Amino acid sequence: MLVVGACAALAVALAGVGTAYALGKLPGGEQNQSEGNVFTGSTGVVTRGTLEGETTAVGTLRYADQYKFRGAFEGVITKLPTPGTTLHQGDMIQQVGDEPTYFMHGATPAWRAFEPDMSNGDDVTQLETALKELGYFTGEPNTHYDWLTRAAIQKWQKDKGLTQNGILPLGRVVFAPEDLRVGTMIARLGDRATLETDLFNVSSTRQVISANLKLADQKLGVVGNSVKIRLPGGETTTGTISTVEPPTDKGSASGDQKGSGSGSGSGSGSDSASDKERVIPITVTPDDPSATEGLQEASVSLGLVSEKRENVLSVPLGALIALTPDQFGVEVVNDDNTIRKVPVKTGLFAGDRVEVTSDELSENQRVVVPDR
Repeated sequence: MLVVGACAALAVALAGVGTAYALGKLPGGEQNQSEGNVFTGSTGVVTRGTLEGETTAVGTLRYADQYKFRGAFEGVITKLPTPGTTLHQGDMIQQVGDEPTYFMHGATPAWRAFEPDMSNGDDVTQLETALKELGYFTGEPNTHYDWLTRAAIQKWQKDKGLTQNGILPLGRVVFAPEDLRVGTMIARLGDRATLETDLFNVSSTRQVISANLKLADQKLGVVGNSVKIRLPGGETTTGTISTVEPPTDKGSASGDQKGSGSGSGSGSGSDSASDKERVIPITVTPDDPSATEGLQEASVSLGLVSEKRENVLSVPLGALIALTPDQFGVEVVNDDNTIRKVPVKTGLFAGDRVEVTSDELSENQRVVVPDR
């Protein structure tokens, strides 16, 4: 899909050029049938700079790290969070019976109770770090549960209205590396929960874009590369490729290429390798999170730089004319508003501009761009 927009625009711009050439009517000819006449129509400017060709892909904007939150205790569900809210460190997540579960920051899931005489472990350091961030632990976090750990837990328990025994049973706290966003509910108040019950959907508060690249475009999928993001409504922003996964069959990855059709629902029933398209799944992180605020999920267009030309002259795509069947040109508007036809060699097509080379062209010259 290299420079799809440019190619389509070129086809439109030049579709009538061959006919016009055959009829002796080049673009701009109705306004100026011969050189030397004063020109009063639309013009564009010859500019010098960097042109970037694009490969486009369709992606899906969504919240990152989505999963289902399961019950931490068994019993009747008595409290659940509100969909769309953000859970911060220290917040209560849910409650079963009279057993609440609270949220703290940490990369390792809680896998045992925290209590005196427990063995040393990094999970103790993680708990103490979270309690210190919340203002309860006064020492330096370490792997040992000691009197400072007990005192911090008891202070926290007092503030939460819990029994102040310095013990956190498994399920009292849940760890995640960052704040969480509550999604749709799965269970309802009054439902009976087990440790295997899915209660609600949850995700990171960060938004990412999932997309697939064709194998032919895999060289563009490099972590750290910049990407142009076109949002619904026409607004644009930028992003950075944050992950690139190994090749996979289309449909088994999270993104989809534009024009993918009905996918596995095509009804062909064929599982042959020839019927499957191999793709490279990528993830793009928006550079400005505020640019996607208000969009919970959306289809977006990604523009990946496939070719770059620096310090080149370019003209609007519509300025190209056919001087002969084998030679393109432009119509330069002189200072006295007369025009002259200048042959050019075309280079990179990028969006609505095209690279041109000619000894008779220079920066800031005006060229005819016919109204279409």
